[in-house]
Amino acid sequence: MTPTFVYDLDHAGDLGKKLLGGKGAGMAEMTSLGIPVPAGFTITTAACREYVHNEKQLPEGLEAEIDEHLEVLEEKTGKRFGERDDPLLVSVRSGAAVSMPGMMDTILNLGLNDEAVEGLAQITDNPRFAYDSYRRLIQMYGEVVDGIAGHRFEDTFSELKQERGVQQDVDLSADDLKELVRSYKEIYEQEAGEPFPQNAREQLGRAVRAVFESWDTPRAQVYRRAHHIPDDLGTAVNVIQMVFGNKGESSGTGVAFTRDPSTGEPGLYGEFLANAQGEDVVAGIRTPEPLVKMKSRQPEAFEQLLDTMRRLEEHYRDMQDIEFTVEDGRLYLLQTRGAKRTAAAALKAAVEMVDEGLITREEAVARIDPAQLDQLLHPMLDPNADYDIAAKGLNASPGAATGKIVLDADTAAERGESEPVILVRWETTPDDIHGLIAAQGILTAHGGMTSHAAVVARGMGKPCVAGCEDLRIDVESKHVRIGELDLAEGDVITIDGGTGIVIAGPVELLPPQINEDFETILVWADDHRVLQVRANADTPEDAAKAREFGAQGIGLCRTEHMFMADERLPIVREMIMASSEDERRETLAKLLPMQQSDFEGIFEAMHGLPVTIRLLDPPLHEFLPPLEEATDERMRERIKALHESNPMLGTRGCRLGLLWPEIYEMQVRAIIRAAVAVEERTGDAPLVEIMHPLVGFAEELHRLRAITVATANEESEDVEYLVGTMIELPRACIRADEIAEHADFFSFGTNDLTQTTLGFSRDDAEGKFLTRYLEEGVLEQNPFEYLDQSGVGDLMRIAVERGRSTKEEIKLGICGEHGGEPESVAFCHRLGLNYVSCSPYRVPLARLAAAQAALAEQGAAYVAAGG
Repeated sequence: MTPTFVYDLDHAGDLGKKLLGGKGAGMAEMTSLGIPVPAGFTITTAACREYVHNEKQLPEGLEAEIDEHLEVLEEKTGKRFGERDDPLLVSVRSGAAVSMPGMMDTILNLGLNDEAVEGLAQITDNPRFAYDSYRRLIQMYGEVVDGIAGHRFEDTFSELKQERGVQQDVDLSADDLKELVRSYKEIYEQEAGEPFPQNAREQLGRAVRAVFESWDTPRAQVYRRAHHIPDDLGTAVNVIQMVFGNKGESSGTGVAFTRDPSTGEPGLYGEFLANAQGEDVVAGIRTPEPLVKMKSRQPEAFEQLLDTMRRLEEHYRDMQDIEFTVEDGRLYLLQTRGAKRTAAAALKAAVEMVDEGLITREEAVARIDPAQLDQLLHPMLDPNADYDIAAKGLNASPGAATGKIVLDADTAAERGESEPVILVRWETTPDDIHGLIAAQGILTAHGGMTSHAAVVARGMGKPCVAGCEDLRIDVESKHVRIGELDLAEGDVITIDGGTGIVIAGPVELLPPQINEDFETILVWADDHRVLQVRANADTPEDAAKAREFGAQGIGLCRTEHMFMADERLPIVREMIMASSEDERRETLAKLLPMQQSDFEGIFEAMHGLPVTIRLLDPPLHEFLPPLEEATDERMRERIKALHESNPMLGTRGCRLGLLWPEIYEMQVRAIIRAAVAVEERTGDAPLVEIMHPLVGFAEELHRLRAITVATANEESEDVEYLVGTMIELPRACIRADEIAEHADFFSFGTNDLTQTTLGFSRDDAEGKFLTRYLEEGVLEQNPFEYLDQSGVGDLMRIAVERGRSTKEEIKLGICGEHGGEPESVAFCHRLGLNYVSCSPYRVPLARLAAAQAALAEQGAAYVAAGG
């Protein structure tokens, strides 16, 4: 049976967006509601998919279907397509299932030719309107179908207005527009190599093909990648009877929102342009007026528009973005869709719609995009600001910052006390921590989403753009090249860590916008989520910020960052340089009270909530300077001895703890002493979880647990604590049943688990081949940003099943940065983890995402039960 590819609007009300696209489904539904919509039909997304997959051949039978529906449209309108007298004119508009504003193509006034334009002029008694419509068709058709550069037409238009001494296109006469049509036809023939087509059916056929092909234009592909829209959806094509806003002062066109898309406040918001067609508003060809001005020009259409806006918002139970045209005082709606809105507007609208009884609290929680909350937690670029993008890197940590370029951490720390600075580095290291703290933001040429700069910046809530390949740094001359611009240390730049863009010069920033609506949605979310949400925090300040954002504990406290402070690093280096265990223990005794103080601050900040402390993880050479900066021969020899070809897979994590157990013993003593001191001081008994990193064999954890328990008992037998491991190796997942015999908890370290599973070095991959993989569709998503659910996720599933088969009540969590990414949080919910942990500034996102995952599961269960 031949599939149906074309549906009339009045017979397609329940077919949905997937088949009809958003625009077609919206017009069909409005038709069924009795809202004034021009007649027409929709060619489905299925036809587009078949066209793309069949080497740009139209599906069999499609042209015949189009002809049949065109005849029906002629009968409804009483007009004939392509005929001279009172011709039927149509628009051809794209319409994907997911809104992609401005990404695909539209052609208006299709069906006009040299004879039909004269007939239109006669039947309307308005030659100016007829030739204005014809010149628009030639330009749009030329640009969309034949790829003619738009400036060829615009330059000619501007020259004509200049010759006539007018500024607005509405000031040109009918004769002027006749002349313009002749010029446009000449341009078309020069560029296309043939005259402008006079056959209306040929125009329509080529226009349909052009809209199908616009699905795969570079701009549409980039938009889909940025918004995670699948490439295989295709676009529908809507063939709609033209209604004309350019017939005179009693006509016009406009865009209206049922609420303010910037704030979410109810009220009249939109724009209107008299005697114009829709692209005039969108393209900014003329300056539109506020929507309220329409009331005095066309009061009846205005009141009808207000009533229709109310009906549509009540019907869809969401803020609507509406396109409309008024022809000779009569209102027509051309589109309605869920309005794009800021995070603040989304929250305000959701809360107020609950108050108004339009939606439930559950629906309010479900419709907020968790990723949008980043807009409210960090400063962001003023959307009305004017700027040029100099370069682009990876959007490693959200927020925007403006400051003077500094090229090293010491300068950042010095200047950052008195003025805003941006730390610009090839890449950062733990040695740069004092500069990272002082800087407003970080820009690196190398590194990726989970590089040192990115992870530390997210933890601090600072903007970071990483892996900017168009960044060149000359440290000697203190100059940088960003894109095509040469800048010096001290010049001002702006970075946006949410989009990855770098801008030369200052840009106005908007402050964070945490407000009552934000808190209300999160309180409603907490009522539904099952997953607990913890934070990754290494300092009391980070822990306090995590509590402020609603964290229910710390899922990862990285102790290595504590060793990098200026007053501690010399002691750490002294410990590494020690020639015997006794000498090492002597030096570690100096570090112990410092570590104890760190842990006391964190325990106090968390007020009895669980704190997971990861014992020292990185290889020791990271605490030593580069070989060329060694201060003496003894240090040079030690650096050479510790050198490894691949330190990420070398002597680090639990291997370090087994080779030099005195390091872990010192850390355990500091943890237990801190717990005792805090309980004595505050009465809150800390919930301590001691985590051993990089375990791959059960015997490793068996031995380390024995060291941990013996050391803890030497300090106090009254402190309750758990001992567990970070699961970050494929073998640990496969043999989780064996490892669980010695573990009270598992925490999935998905940053390293992704690297070891995929065989990707995250810093090298994100700056090099991974970018091409994403651009060319080898991978759909960056696995360091979005959890690789079918690969890494499957290993996690195995570990959960096998770990719980040994120890049913084992506590399971995730502490990689995936713990704050909404899709990954939903996966963790389905996997049955106990908690997710992420940087403090992502805690609100994770709380919302966890609630949405629980609500989605409840909805699926309801449907499965026949509800």
